[in-house]
Amino acid sequence: MTSKQLVKVSNVIGIISIILLVYWVFTFVTIEVFGLKVFRQNMTETFYLSVMGILALMAGALIVNIMFNLTRIADKSDSENIQKKSSVKLFIALILLFPIIAGLLFLGDYITIQKKEKLLIKSAKSIIENNKAKSEKLLNYSFSKKYVKETGDILEIYQNTDKYFPNVAVIVSDTIGASKVYLTFNEYYDNEINDTIELDKKDYMLKTSQDERDYLEKVFSGQTKEIRYTSNDGNYEMFYPYIRNNKKVVLFFSDYHKYGK
Repeated sequence: MTSKQLVKVSNVIGIISIILLVYWVFTFVTIEVFGLKVFRQNMTETFYLSVMGILALMAGALIVNIMFNLTRIADKSDSENIQKKSSVKLFIALILLFPIIAGLLFLGDYITIQKKEKLLIKSAKSIIENNKAKSEKLLNYSFSKKYVKETGDILEIYQNTDKYFPNVAVIVSDTIGASKVYLTFNEYYDNEINDTIELDKKDYMLKTSQDERDYLEKVFSGQTKEIRYTSNDGNYEMFYPYIRNNKKVVLFFSDYHKYGK
């Protein structure tokens, strides 16, 4: 291969590497700023490491150019105007790729969210249908050590059945004095129960946003049976009402995924 051919190849490699690096940075910034979950773990790690390969290509192209001292002035010809028009079209095409990439990233994140919602709903239905006797016990709420321990044991069995099963808690409606509150119980609370310490409802109060309180109020007042699902930066939460014979509890599922689906 002649020096001229080496120059041409190295220039092409350098230009392609720069373009790829620009798109990589744009993709990375978009994912980080908006908290998008697009790729699976292995794909994400490969994507992040690919910048090293791009930089290596750029460095190699630069070294070749320096070694052969190939700073040239392009030969002018009659086809100069055609080449300029082609360059403009290529530039426009490269610019248009930015919104296309952004659109694909947001689409991937949306697909991840929808898939996670379906998985959580499927998990909720599965544990209720496959453990009807235990699920019935969750409906028999009374603020007592027996209920807290039984609920903790039931939820522990739910979560230990499948290693991919998300965190789950039970939400009930109660009062403290004249104030309506929502209490939550999970698998860890039963470990804190002993015969000498009295239970205090304040220790089990669920901290909620106004939107969440409005939703829970509608559920426990019988205005809605709808599932509430939210996602934010890899955090997935779902309120799943379980209602039978006018008894109501809400199963609260929460899960976190650093990567996409």
